[in-house]
Amino acid sequence: MPAQSATDSGIAPLAADLRVVVGQLIRRLRSEQNLFPLNQASVLGRLDRSGAMSVSDLATAERVRPQSMAQTVGDLEADALVSRAPDPDDRRRALVSLTAAGRAQIEADRRMREGFLVKALEQLPEADRETIERAVEILGRLAAADV
Repeated sequence: MPAQSATDSGIAPLAADLRVVVGQLIRRLRSEQNLFPLNQASVLGRLDRSGAMSVSDLATAERVRPQSMAQTVGDLEADALVSRAPDPDDRRRALVSLTAAGRAQIEADRRMREGFLVKALEQLPEADRETIERAVEILGRLAAADV
């Protein structure tokens, strides 16, 4: 008996619905007042959570081309939000890290972006918030899936 395809199992419609809803949420978050583009906020957030990283490691983590990441890091560096320093373990590489100004900016940007979500979540019943809490964990695993 052949394996059930994603279309036959009902997974494809779920994937389509998820794509649409996540897209709507992303557009909504982008429309909220923010301090800089989402790609820059994402890089600053990753550096804040993970610490100093090379441009190539950032590109891999953010799933973008190294050339695109080099441009983003260059823009952030020009705004004094990140700095580069030689990697102590491999002086041929440079590590990108947050500056104090970068840390302050990402924290302010997070507060602004999350303000909408906080207000929206506050309007939901506790059971819905608990479901979203579980969904966030699951969505994190989906985002990290290596398929």
